Amino acid sequence: MRKNLPFFPLIILIVLLLLSLGALPLQAADAVQSSPAATPQHPWWFWPLILFIFCLILGIVAVLAGVGGGVLFVPLVSGFFPFHLDFVRGTGLLVALAGALAAGPGLLKRNLANLKLALPVALIASGCSIIGALIGLALPTNIVQICLGVTILFITLLMFFSKNVERPQVPNPDKLGLLLGINGYYREESTGEDVPWQVHRTPLGLLFFIAIGIMAGMFGLGAGWANVPVLNLLMGAPLKVAVGTSKFLLSITDTSAAWIYLNQGCVIPMMAIPSIIGLMLGSFAGVRILSIAKPKIIRYIVIIVLGFAGVRALLKGLGI
Repeated sequence: MRKNLPFFPLIILIVLLLLSLGALPLQAADAVQSSPAATPQHPWWFWPLILFIFCLILGIVAVLAGVGGGVLFVPLVSGFFPFHLDFVRGTGLLVALAGALAAGPGLLKRNLANLKLALPVALIASGCSIIGALIGLALPTNIVQICLGVTILFITLLMFFSKNVERPQVPNPDKLGLLLGINGYYREESTGEDVPWQVHRTPLGLLFFIAIGIMAGMFGLGAGWANVPVLNLLMGAPLKVAVGTSKFLLSITDTSAAWIYLNQGCVIPMMAIPSIIGLMLGSFAGVRILSIAKPKIIRYIVIIVLGFAGVRALLKGLGI
């Protein structure tokens, strides 16, 4: 019985998809941008189907490249699909949130996500993500597109140049880290040893998460692309703990920002449900393909695609 539990969220989403079929034609008219090139020339089920197939492939690529689905979803869907940016950002947060909720319990159980590290960071990032969502919805779409393009290009450079450290050396933890009790251990399955860890530069790390939270809410990207470098390279958490805690953080940060988009009517089943189901199924397939694929090649493909999407978003915002 327990082996079937991870599939319960997927079953629920499929049921919701069936229940929402009657509302899809009306939602399609709202979500598609009002331009001559985007006038509906397809049946109402066309774009949900294309979105599902696209996210299925996206889920596979995200696992192979070691990135979250949100950071790929928003720039690519906003650049190549005729959906309004507000709907894309709202759906992007739910896409990242679905993956985080699915992975969170297992990460906590294995000590790869640490609550003492996550909670102070989540308190700051989730509050700032609400501010970011409000800012993003208040700004004109072209301004947000320009900012999104610049951010995606920055992420592309960060992915290209960053070198994660598996076990950073932290000889002297800072006072704030000691006060908050941010330390622990995790089990390294490859060697069978318990690896202790602690952090430093905690105040500076918390300041970085103010900006991370604002960007997560403003662009609907999730924030795994920024969480891991700050936790690992700046604060000195081991790479596995940084990745696990980052994934868990998304379930808190993205929830806060997602409520703002939900309240503004920027989340609709026509986009959210096919995207989430496709990404989850793609992630399951990606895990199986990971053993035979070469992640380094996939990573460079993702960097090239993100760079192209960033330039496209920038030009779209500038009206070029």
